[in-house]
Amino acid sequence: MQIYRFDTPTLAGLRRHEAPIPRPQRGELLLRVRAVALNYRDLALLEGGLLQPRLKGAVPTSDAAAEVVEVGEEVDDFTPGERVIGLFHPRWLGGPKRRERAIGSYGYDRDGWLAEYKVVPREAVVRLPAELSDEQGATLPCAAVTAWNAVSGVGPGQTVLTLGSGGVSVFALQYAKAMGARVIATTSSAAKAERLRALGADAVINYREVPAWAEQVKALTAGQGVERVVEVGGPATIGQSLQAVAFHGEVVLVGFLGEAGAPLDYFELMGAGASLRSTNVGDRPMLEACVQATASAGIAPVIDRVFAFDEARAAFEHLASGRHFGKVVVRVGA
Repeated sequence: MQIYRFDTPTLAGLRRHEAPIPRPQRGELLLRVRAVALNYRDLALLEGGLLQPRLKGAVPTSDAAAEVVEVGEEVDDFTPGERVIGLFHPRWLGGPKRRERAIGSYGYDRDGWLAEYKVVPREAVVRLPAELSDEQGATLPCAAVTAWNAVSGVGPGQTVLTLGSGGVSVFALQYAKAMGARVIATTSSAAKAERLRALGADAVINYREVPAWAEQVKALTAGQGVERVVEVGGPATIGQSLQAVAFHGEVVLVGFLGEAGAPLDYFELMGAGASLRSTNVGDRPMLEACVQATASAGIAPVIDRVFAFDEARAAFEHLASGRHFGKVVVRVGA
């Protein structure tokens, strides 16, 4: 079979290799990978900043949709031909968030999904409903579950602020609207603003034209601020997010699109009167709930572009360019 590995920690170092097709052991599934979705995390692991991969030369990517080809001994809950998607945290099957349950994440300390075949424990996948294509299903394990986690509990009469038009932010917009909430989004271009409005955003702020966008968020909420901020920017945006959130609202820390930014002032944090919550994607029940909600509500994951398997490096380069809107996907199977 064909797999990709980062022979060197650069985009140019992503190369194809031949490898034997693995065989499933007791309790395992042999999967034919159909589609893989990329995340900013995949690039951050290459840059070697806050995320330092423990496995050198790993097969990248954490998110995929696949078809069951063969089952190992004592597997009676999956059959060949079924479609599945993998858990972002294959060991976090439920229960509270604990550090040890994040061990063994794909592309970090075990090989990821950018391969034609993969063997995984049967507990590490969930079924993909017929309403969702392979490409759509591949986008769900990280970005969709993170967004689902981030906006959980919001509803009519509340306002959610999303930042940008990456995978998590677009999913958060879609889920928040499905829950009946109002959504204010930020973006960098008029073209992306139109697409965000088409997805249901009630107001869009161009942060290049309005650098102090928190003031406009307050103006759009009668001076109160938003009940929930889905914070994906990190150090560069957290200060504005704290100004935009309502007193007793919540800023959900999802990730970082850069490490540069002004130091966070303790009294600014305290004065915001809001709570901060750090997400770590989610567990298996959360993935199942997210998948079911996506299918039953008719939410179509937004895919910017689908690349062929032999165009995998170009897919990473497209993600790195920041020109994408929604998710970037690599089609693995025919």
